[in-house]
Amino acid sequence: MDDLIISGNDDITVAHFKKYLNECFRMKDLGELRYFLGIEIVRDTTGISLCQRKYALDIISDVGYLGCKPASTPMEARLDLGGAETPLLLDATAYRRLVGRLVYLSVTRPDITFAVNLLSQFMQAPRVCHWEAALRTVRYLKSSPGQGLFFSASSDLRMLGWCVSDYDSCAASRRSVTGWMVFLGSSLVSWKTKKQPTVSLSSAEAEYRAMRTLLCELKWLDGLLPFLGIPVIKPIGMRCDSQSALHLAKNPVIHERTKHIEIDCHFVRDALKDGFIQPNYVPTEYQLADILTKPLAVGQFMYLLNKSGVHNLHAPS
Repeated sequence: MDDLIISGNDDITVAHFKKYLNECFRMKDLGELRYFLGIEIVRDTTGISLCQRKYALDIISDVGYLGCKPASTPMEARLDLGGAETPLLLDATAYRRLVGRLVYLSVTRPDITFAVNLLSQFMQAPRVCHWEAALRTVRYLKSSPGQGLFFSASSDLRMLGWCVSDYDSCAASRRSVTGWMVFLGSSLVSWKTKKQPTVSLSSAEAEYRAMRTLLCELKWLDGLLPFLGIPVIKPIGMRCDSQSALHLAKNPVIHERTKHIEIDCHFVRDALKDGFIQPNYVPTEYQLADILTKPLAVGQFMYLLNKSGVHNLHAPS
């Protein structure tokens, strides 16, 4: 192993552990963590910031876009790549390389997660329009290469989840796209966007499946955080913009229209009954996870981005 991070809240124990490792292996202590696997770490009294500025600039440079005009969003609003019939890309390797690098960049850039997820679905046979869409994402990186995550030191460490689904958004498979975010206090700690594995028969069903997916992540974090010394306060808040899905979660009756999602129903309802989660309604325009399910207009995209705890570490003060 070339690189290793050692962390803890007991300096004496950490020092003893370093001494033990140094006795077993040839090890060099580089001091306080500042750069790790392309991720830049900055610590101060307000919190910890993570970004991949150098890695983003390398991507922009490799495609020759250092002098390009920046884009305000990673993808054009209402863009449909699934039904595109433009010619096949002659150099598919360049497309795959670019998308692969964007996948790693999304480790600290939730703002490009949906664009990367969509672009990665055409790796087998990319077309010209897919390459142009990928370059649009690079132009967006040019506008803020130093953008990343901020973990506040004054957070209350209470978990809150946001989930949403874009119903029937894939023109090829008619499947919905699920997006969710998990905050620990004011800090974004987990997020994901993924096409649902089955076709949903209604928007309520798609949203309910999004709630179930978020619940799985919350249960996993509930088992992990106590090992890190972070108590989990329950019930855990869950924000959903579908009134129908919320009624399904609270109504103990299995209707004929929901019998095909019965397992999901019991899973979410049992968590609600046990006091593990507390689902609440939030209007669609304030649904933070919406940034993970579809291309948005500039105004809505910037609003949700600012609310998600993502900031530009290298922005002029």
